[in-house]
Amino acid sequence: MALQVNANLALKLVHDEARRPDAPSRHDPRAQLAAQFIPAGARILDIGGGGGETLRDLVPFGCSYEAADRLAHDKGSLIHDLTGAEFPTRAATECDVVVLLGVVEKIADLEALFTHLRFCGRDVILSYHPADLVGGEVRAAQGFANHLSYIDLITLFDRYSFRIEAMAPVGDSEMLMRLTPSGRVAPVVPCHVAVVSDSDAGNFGDRLGLSMINALLPGEAQVDHMTFRTLRERMDEARADYDLVVIGVGNAMFQPLLSDDIVRILAKAKSAIGIFGTAYRELIPRAMIERVIDRLDLWYAPYEDDIRIYGRGRSNAVHLGDWLIEQFPLTEAHLDQPLQIGADIGPELALDRTIATIQRHRRVHSARLHPLLCALTAAEYAAYSEEPSNRMPGIVSGKFRSMLIDIFGRTYPEQQFFMVDRDAVARYKTRVHRNVAAMREQVGAMLRNVAVAG
Repeated sequence: MALQVNANLALKLVHDEARRPDAPSRHDPRAQLAAQFIPAGARILDIGGGGGETLRDLVPFGCSYEAADRLAHDKGSLIHDLTGAEFPTRAATECDVVVLLGVVEKIADLEALFTHLRFCGRDVILSYHPADLVGGEVRAAQGFANHLSYIDLITLFDRYSFRIEAMAPVGDSEMLMRLTPSGRVAPVVPCHVAVVSDSDAGNFGDRLGLSMINALLPGEAQVDHMTFRTLRERMDEARADYDLVVIGVGNAMFQPLLSDDIVRILAKAKSAIGIFGTAYRELIPRAMIERVIDRLDLWYAPYEDDIRIYGRGRSNAVHLGDWLIEQFPLTEAHLDQPLQIGADIGPELALDRTIATIQRHRRVHSARLHPLLCALTAAEYAAYSEEPSNRMPGIVSGKFRSMLIDIFGRTYPEQQFFMVDRDAVARYKTRVHRNVAAMREQVGAMLRNVAVAG
């Protein structure tokens, strides 16, 4: 025995020998294709039983399959009216995917059916013979109760807040579609972003910064990556305008990175933020860095020193903290052998392996800033060597001092091991994590505002 769907959307029991001629066989290609649209672990409700044994046998691992003709109403009677009160609403709301194979063409009142489906809010996998592919005489011969073209289908789906997630042909006259309630997905508004960084340096911190900035931007962002050193050459390739320009990825700004080219790319921005600190501050032309900061909607500075020197009194200056600490989990080192990190640490190892190597050692001495920051999340003792300027003797970066004061409230003498206050590191990491989350929300709001204004 099986259920037959008639033109009024009524389901009635019929004997197997009396089933419609287009009922699926065990090797039904339509059901085989439908199985490819179903995610693993899904709870499947097959209304009308169009998938049959083929679909039941081919569903992915972890799936449960139930056909509507096997369900009982609360009162014990078989479901017989999909457009009325006996639509399997409870079963449909408790499943993950509703399957309608060979059913939709047989239903006269599609509005009622999709009212039920919209209420249930589940993905729908359905087959249909569009009127574009199957003409009137054939449709009449097969007992089709409705005659929708592709455009009619799309209009129907849109009216009931469904969008087509995937679609594939079943032979020459039938289409299989997976529908998703459109309310589940926020509308995607394309945006164009330019990111200017020192990524051509290829050092540990810059590589981490690129990973951070890609995670900060929304998924629909189209990104042009540029570097401070090649900005002038890339300017001709840049767009006429950008929804957002990002200056820096957590790196330090210093001479000769500051140039009029940064101001030129900011002139193309509908909105702009900076994520950078400063180094070798004695050599920075104050007028130039202030020109850059003035053109930013928000400047996220990694260190309080940056705010005090260049951001005091500015409403657009925010103390972010060094966001690269987000890349380093708090852990405990176990190797007693000291680790010496030189100034030339490069891209020989993958980032994850570099982080793991640094975090294995209880005592770490670093001539680079961010390897030291990584070490602070695991080591018991740490030391540093300042980075001297190659432009003027006696001038050092000052970045180590700024970072240590932010984390521990004090600095430590150069090239002398100090005991790492793990509680202070944990507090700092928590504070930065909170600030980064707020920054991500702010960037999203800026891009939404730009889209609305456009």
